[in-house]
Amino acid sequence: MKDIKCIIIGRTNVGKTLFAINFSNYLGCKKINLESIYFDNSRTNKTFTRKEAILQLTDKEPHKTRCLNKFQVTIPVGKKKRQIAIVDSTGIIDNIHPEPDIRKAISQTLSIIKESKIVLHIIDVSAMLNKKTISSLGEVDYHIASFCQMKTGYAILANKIDILGSEVGLKKLRSEFPGNYILPISALHKRGFKEVKNFVVRNAQL
Repeated sequence: MKDIKCIIIGRTNVGKTLFAINFSNYLGCKKINLESIYFDNSRTNKTFTRKEAILQLTDKEPHKTRCLNKFQVTIPVGKKKRQIAIVDSTGIIDNIHPEPDIRKAISQTLSIIKESKIVLHIIDVSAMLNKKTISSLGEVDYHIASFCQMKTGYAILANKIDILGSEVGLKKLRSEFPGNYILPISALHKRGFKEVKNFVVRNAQL
């Protein structure tokens, strides 16, 4: 039986990789077995502790992730256990990136969306506090939502809900995407992970 793909997508520096690491840990992975798949289909495999993964895979600079990073987890689905591939991806941007390798990595991200049963679209709601909604979201977020909203396994994860005042950003996000399923989370503090797990399990059964 094929793994169920659950891709994590969004703009750069919204917390995708930290979410992937901490969510995999929340689902029971003490050691993170990571398969990195590059745009030329070359692959590498590494094993990390949670702390090692955070140190080596996350960064404040954009486009630290330049491939698909697959975290393999096992979760109970109904009376069985299923393999879920939590796939972290390259951050998508509004314009064309000048570096060819990053352009190819972004293209790789877009291509896997179609074959993923579950799509978790991360948006940083703290960035919406003091900015106009459209400029803080970016065109790419609207394109992702438009492209994925017909998928039953599509959800928007409103990240950084732990930051003071972020409920204002969450309210703006809900008004901007009224027809979408939105879950408030903190990738840093694992808030909202129970609801995300329930969403993943529910859609893995469909």
